[in-house]
Amino acid sequence: MLIYALKALKANRLKTILILISLIFSISSIFLISSISNGIISMYSNLLKSDGDIIITQAKISDTFFSNVDIKLLEKIDKLKGVTKASAIIVGASPVESLPIVAVYGVTKNRFLNYHLEKGSYPEIKEVLVGNSIYNSLKNKNTIQIADKTFTISGVFKSDIGFENGGVVLNIKDASSIFNKSASMLMVNTNFGGNINNLTKEIESLNPDIEAKSTQNFVDNYNQFKIIKTSSNLIGFISFFLGLLGIVSIMTITINQRKSEFGIKRALGISTKKIVFQTILESSILGVFAFISSLIISNIALYFIKNSELFHGYVNGEISSTLAFYLFICSLLMAVLGSIIPAINASKTDPIILIQGDKI
Repeated sequence: MLIYALKALKANRLKTILILISLIFSISSIFLISSISNGIISMYSNLLKSDGDIIITQAKISDTFFSNVDIKLLEKIDKLKGVTKASAIIVGASPVESLPIVAVYGVTKNRFLNYHLEKGSYPEIKEVLVGNSIYNSLKNKNTIQIADKTFTISGVFKSDIGFENGGVVLNIKDASSIFNKSASMLMVNTNFGGNINNLTKEIESLNPDIEAKSTQNFVDNYNQFKIIKTSSNLIGFISFFLGLLGIVSIMTITINQRKSEFGIKRALGISTKKIVFQTILESSILGVFAFISSLIISNIALYFIKNSELFHGYVNGEISSTLAFYLFICSLLMAVLGSIIPAINASKTDPIILIQGDKI
């Protein structure tokens, strides 16, 4: 049966190529959209998880960019039992030279060690630490302007997190004067095995205007992550059905051209189930081949996107085993559903009509 399916595909080369192109385009689109959205979520999650078991933000805020927490709370939090380290960070963005937007991180001094120095030193007041990918694109490698303030570049750091590697780090006092806020978030490290739920309640009792969550809970419920996931799923859903529509159209034309073949098979006593099964097998072969091709193409595309100076590390993609499995099933579904309707339609038609060449 497999040999016959391969022969049938070879005999209809043009239609086979068109179906493959349609499948590869659709699957690659879903791969890239899903992997890039997962990559963005993963990068920001890793940034948050890099230093802190508990994240404190302004209560009832939709995004950390709008959060404003009193940095003076660090003194009280440091005194709580189970706290090993408390730090603060301001998250913002600003144009730098020809770059339209660059991530800006204002941090307390006890967070500087999170940034691996390539050269130079950690920044003092009116100095900044610049991410490797941004530094390479700067014309002026001595000073940098953020908003209406000019800072001296004290050093260069490298990070595996694209958002950080494509950003600048400065003292939180300087960031506070730029973005007019005390802190976007407070990050708290706890003793191993400590009761995080009890500690979050203690922290929230310090000020009615804050909200404390475990880092994992914060990541799982962050509104922006939900929006990104929903958007990527919707676009992927549209790509799936556009691909399915294209396959149905091409398969209908292909099977219509093979009506005499189906008529002869029916006249020889071959059952409808066998005819439909062979057609599905042909499409399944195309689905598997298209999946493998799309996986290779997507990995190549993601490699160039990740290493492109144009994106400075802000766009990164991750193809997880779960995503690959999900899209493998989607590839087969797209191929099978695209062929099964025209195949059933053709196989049920009277063989005499098919042999005569009338329209299906």
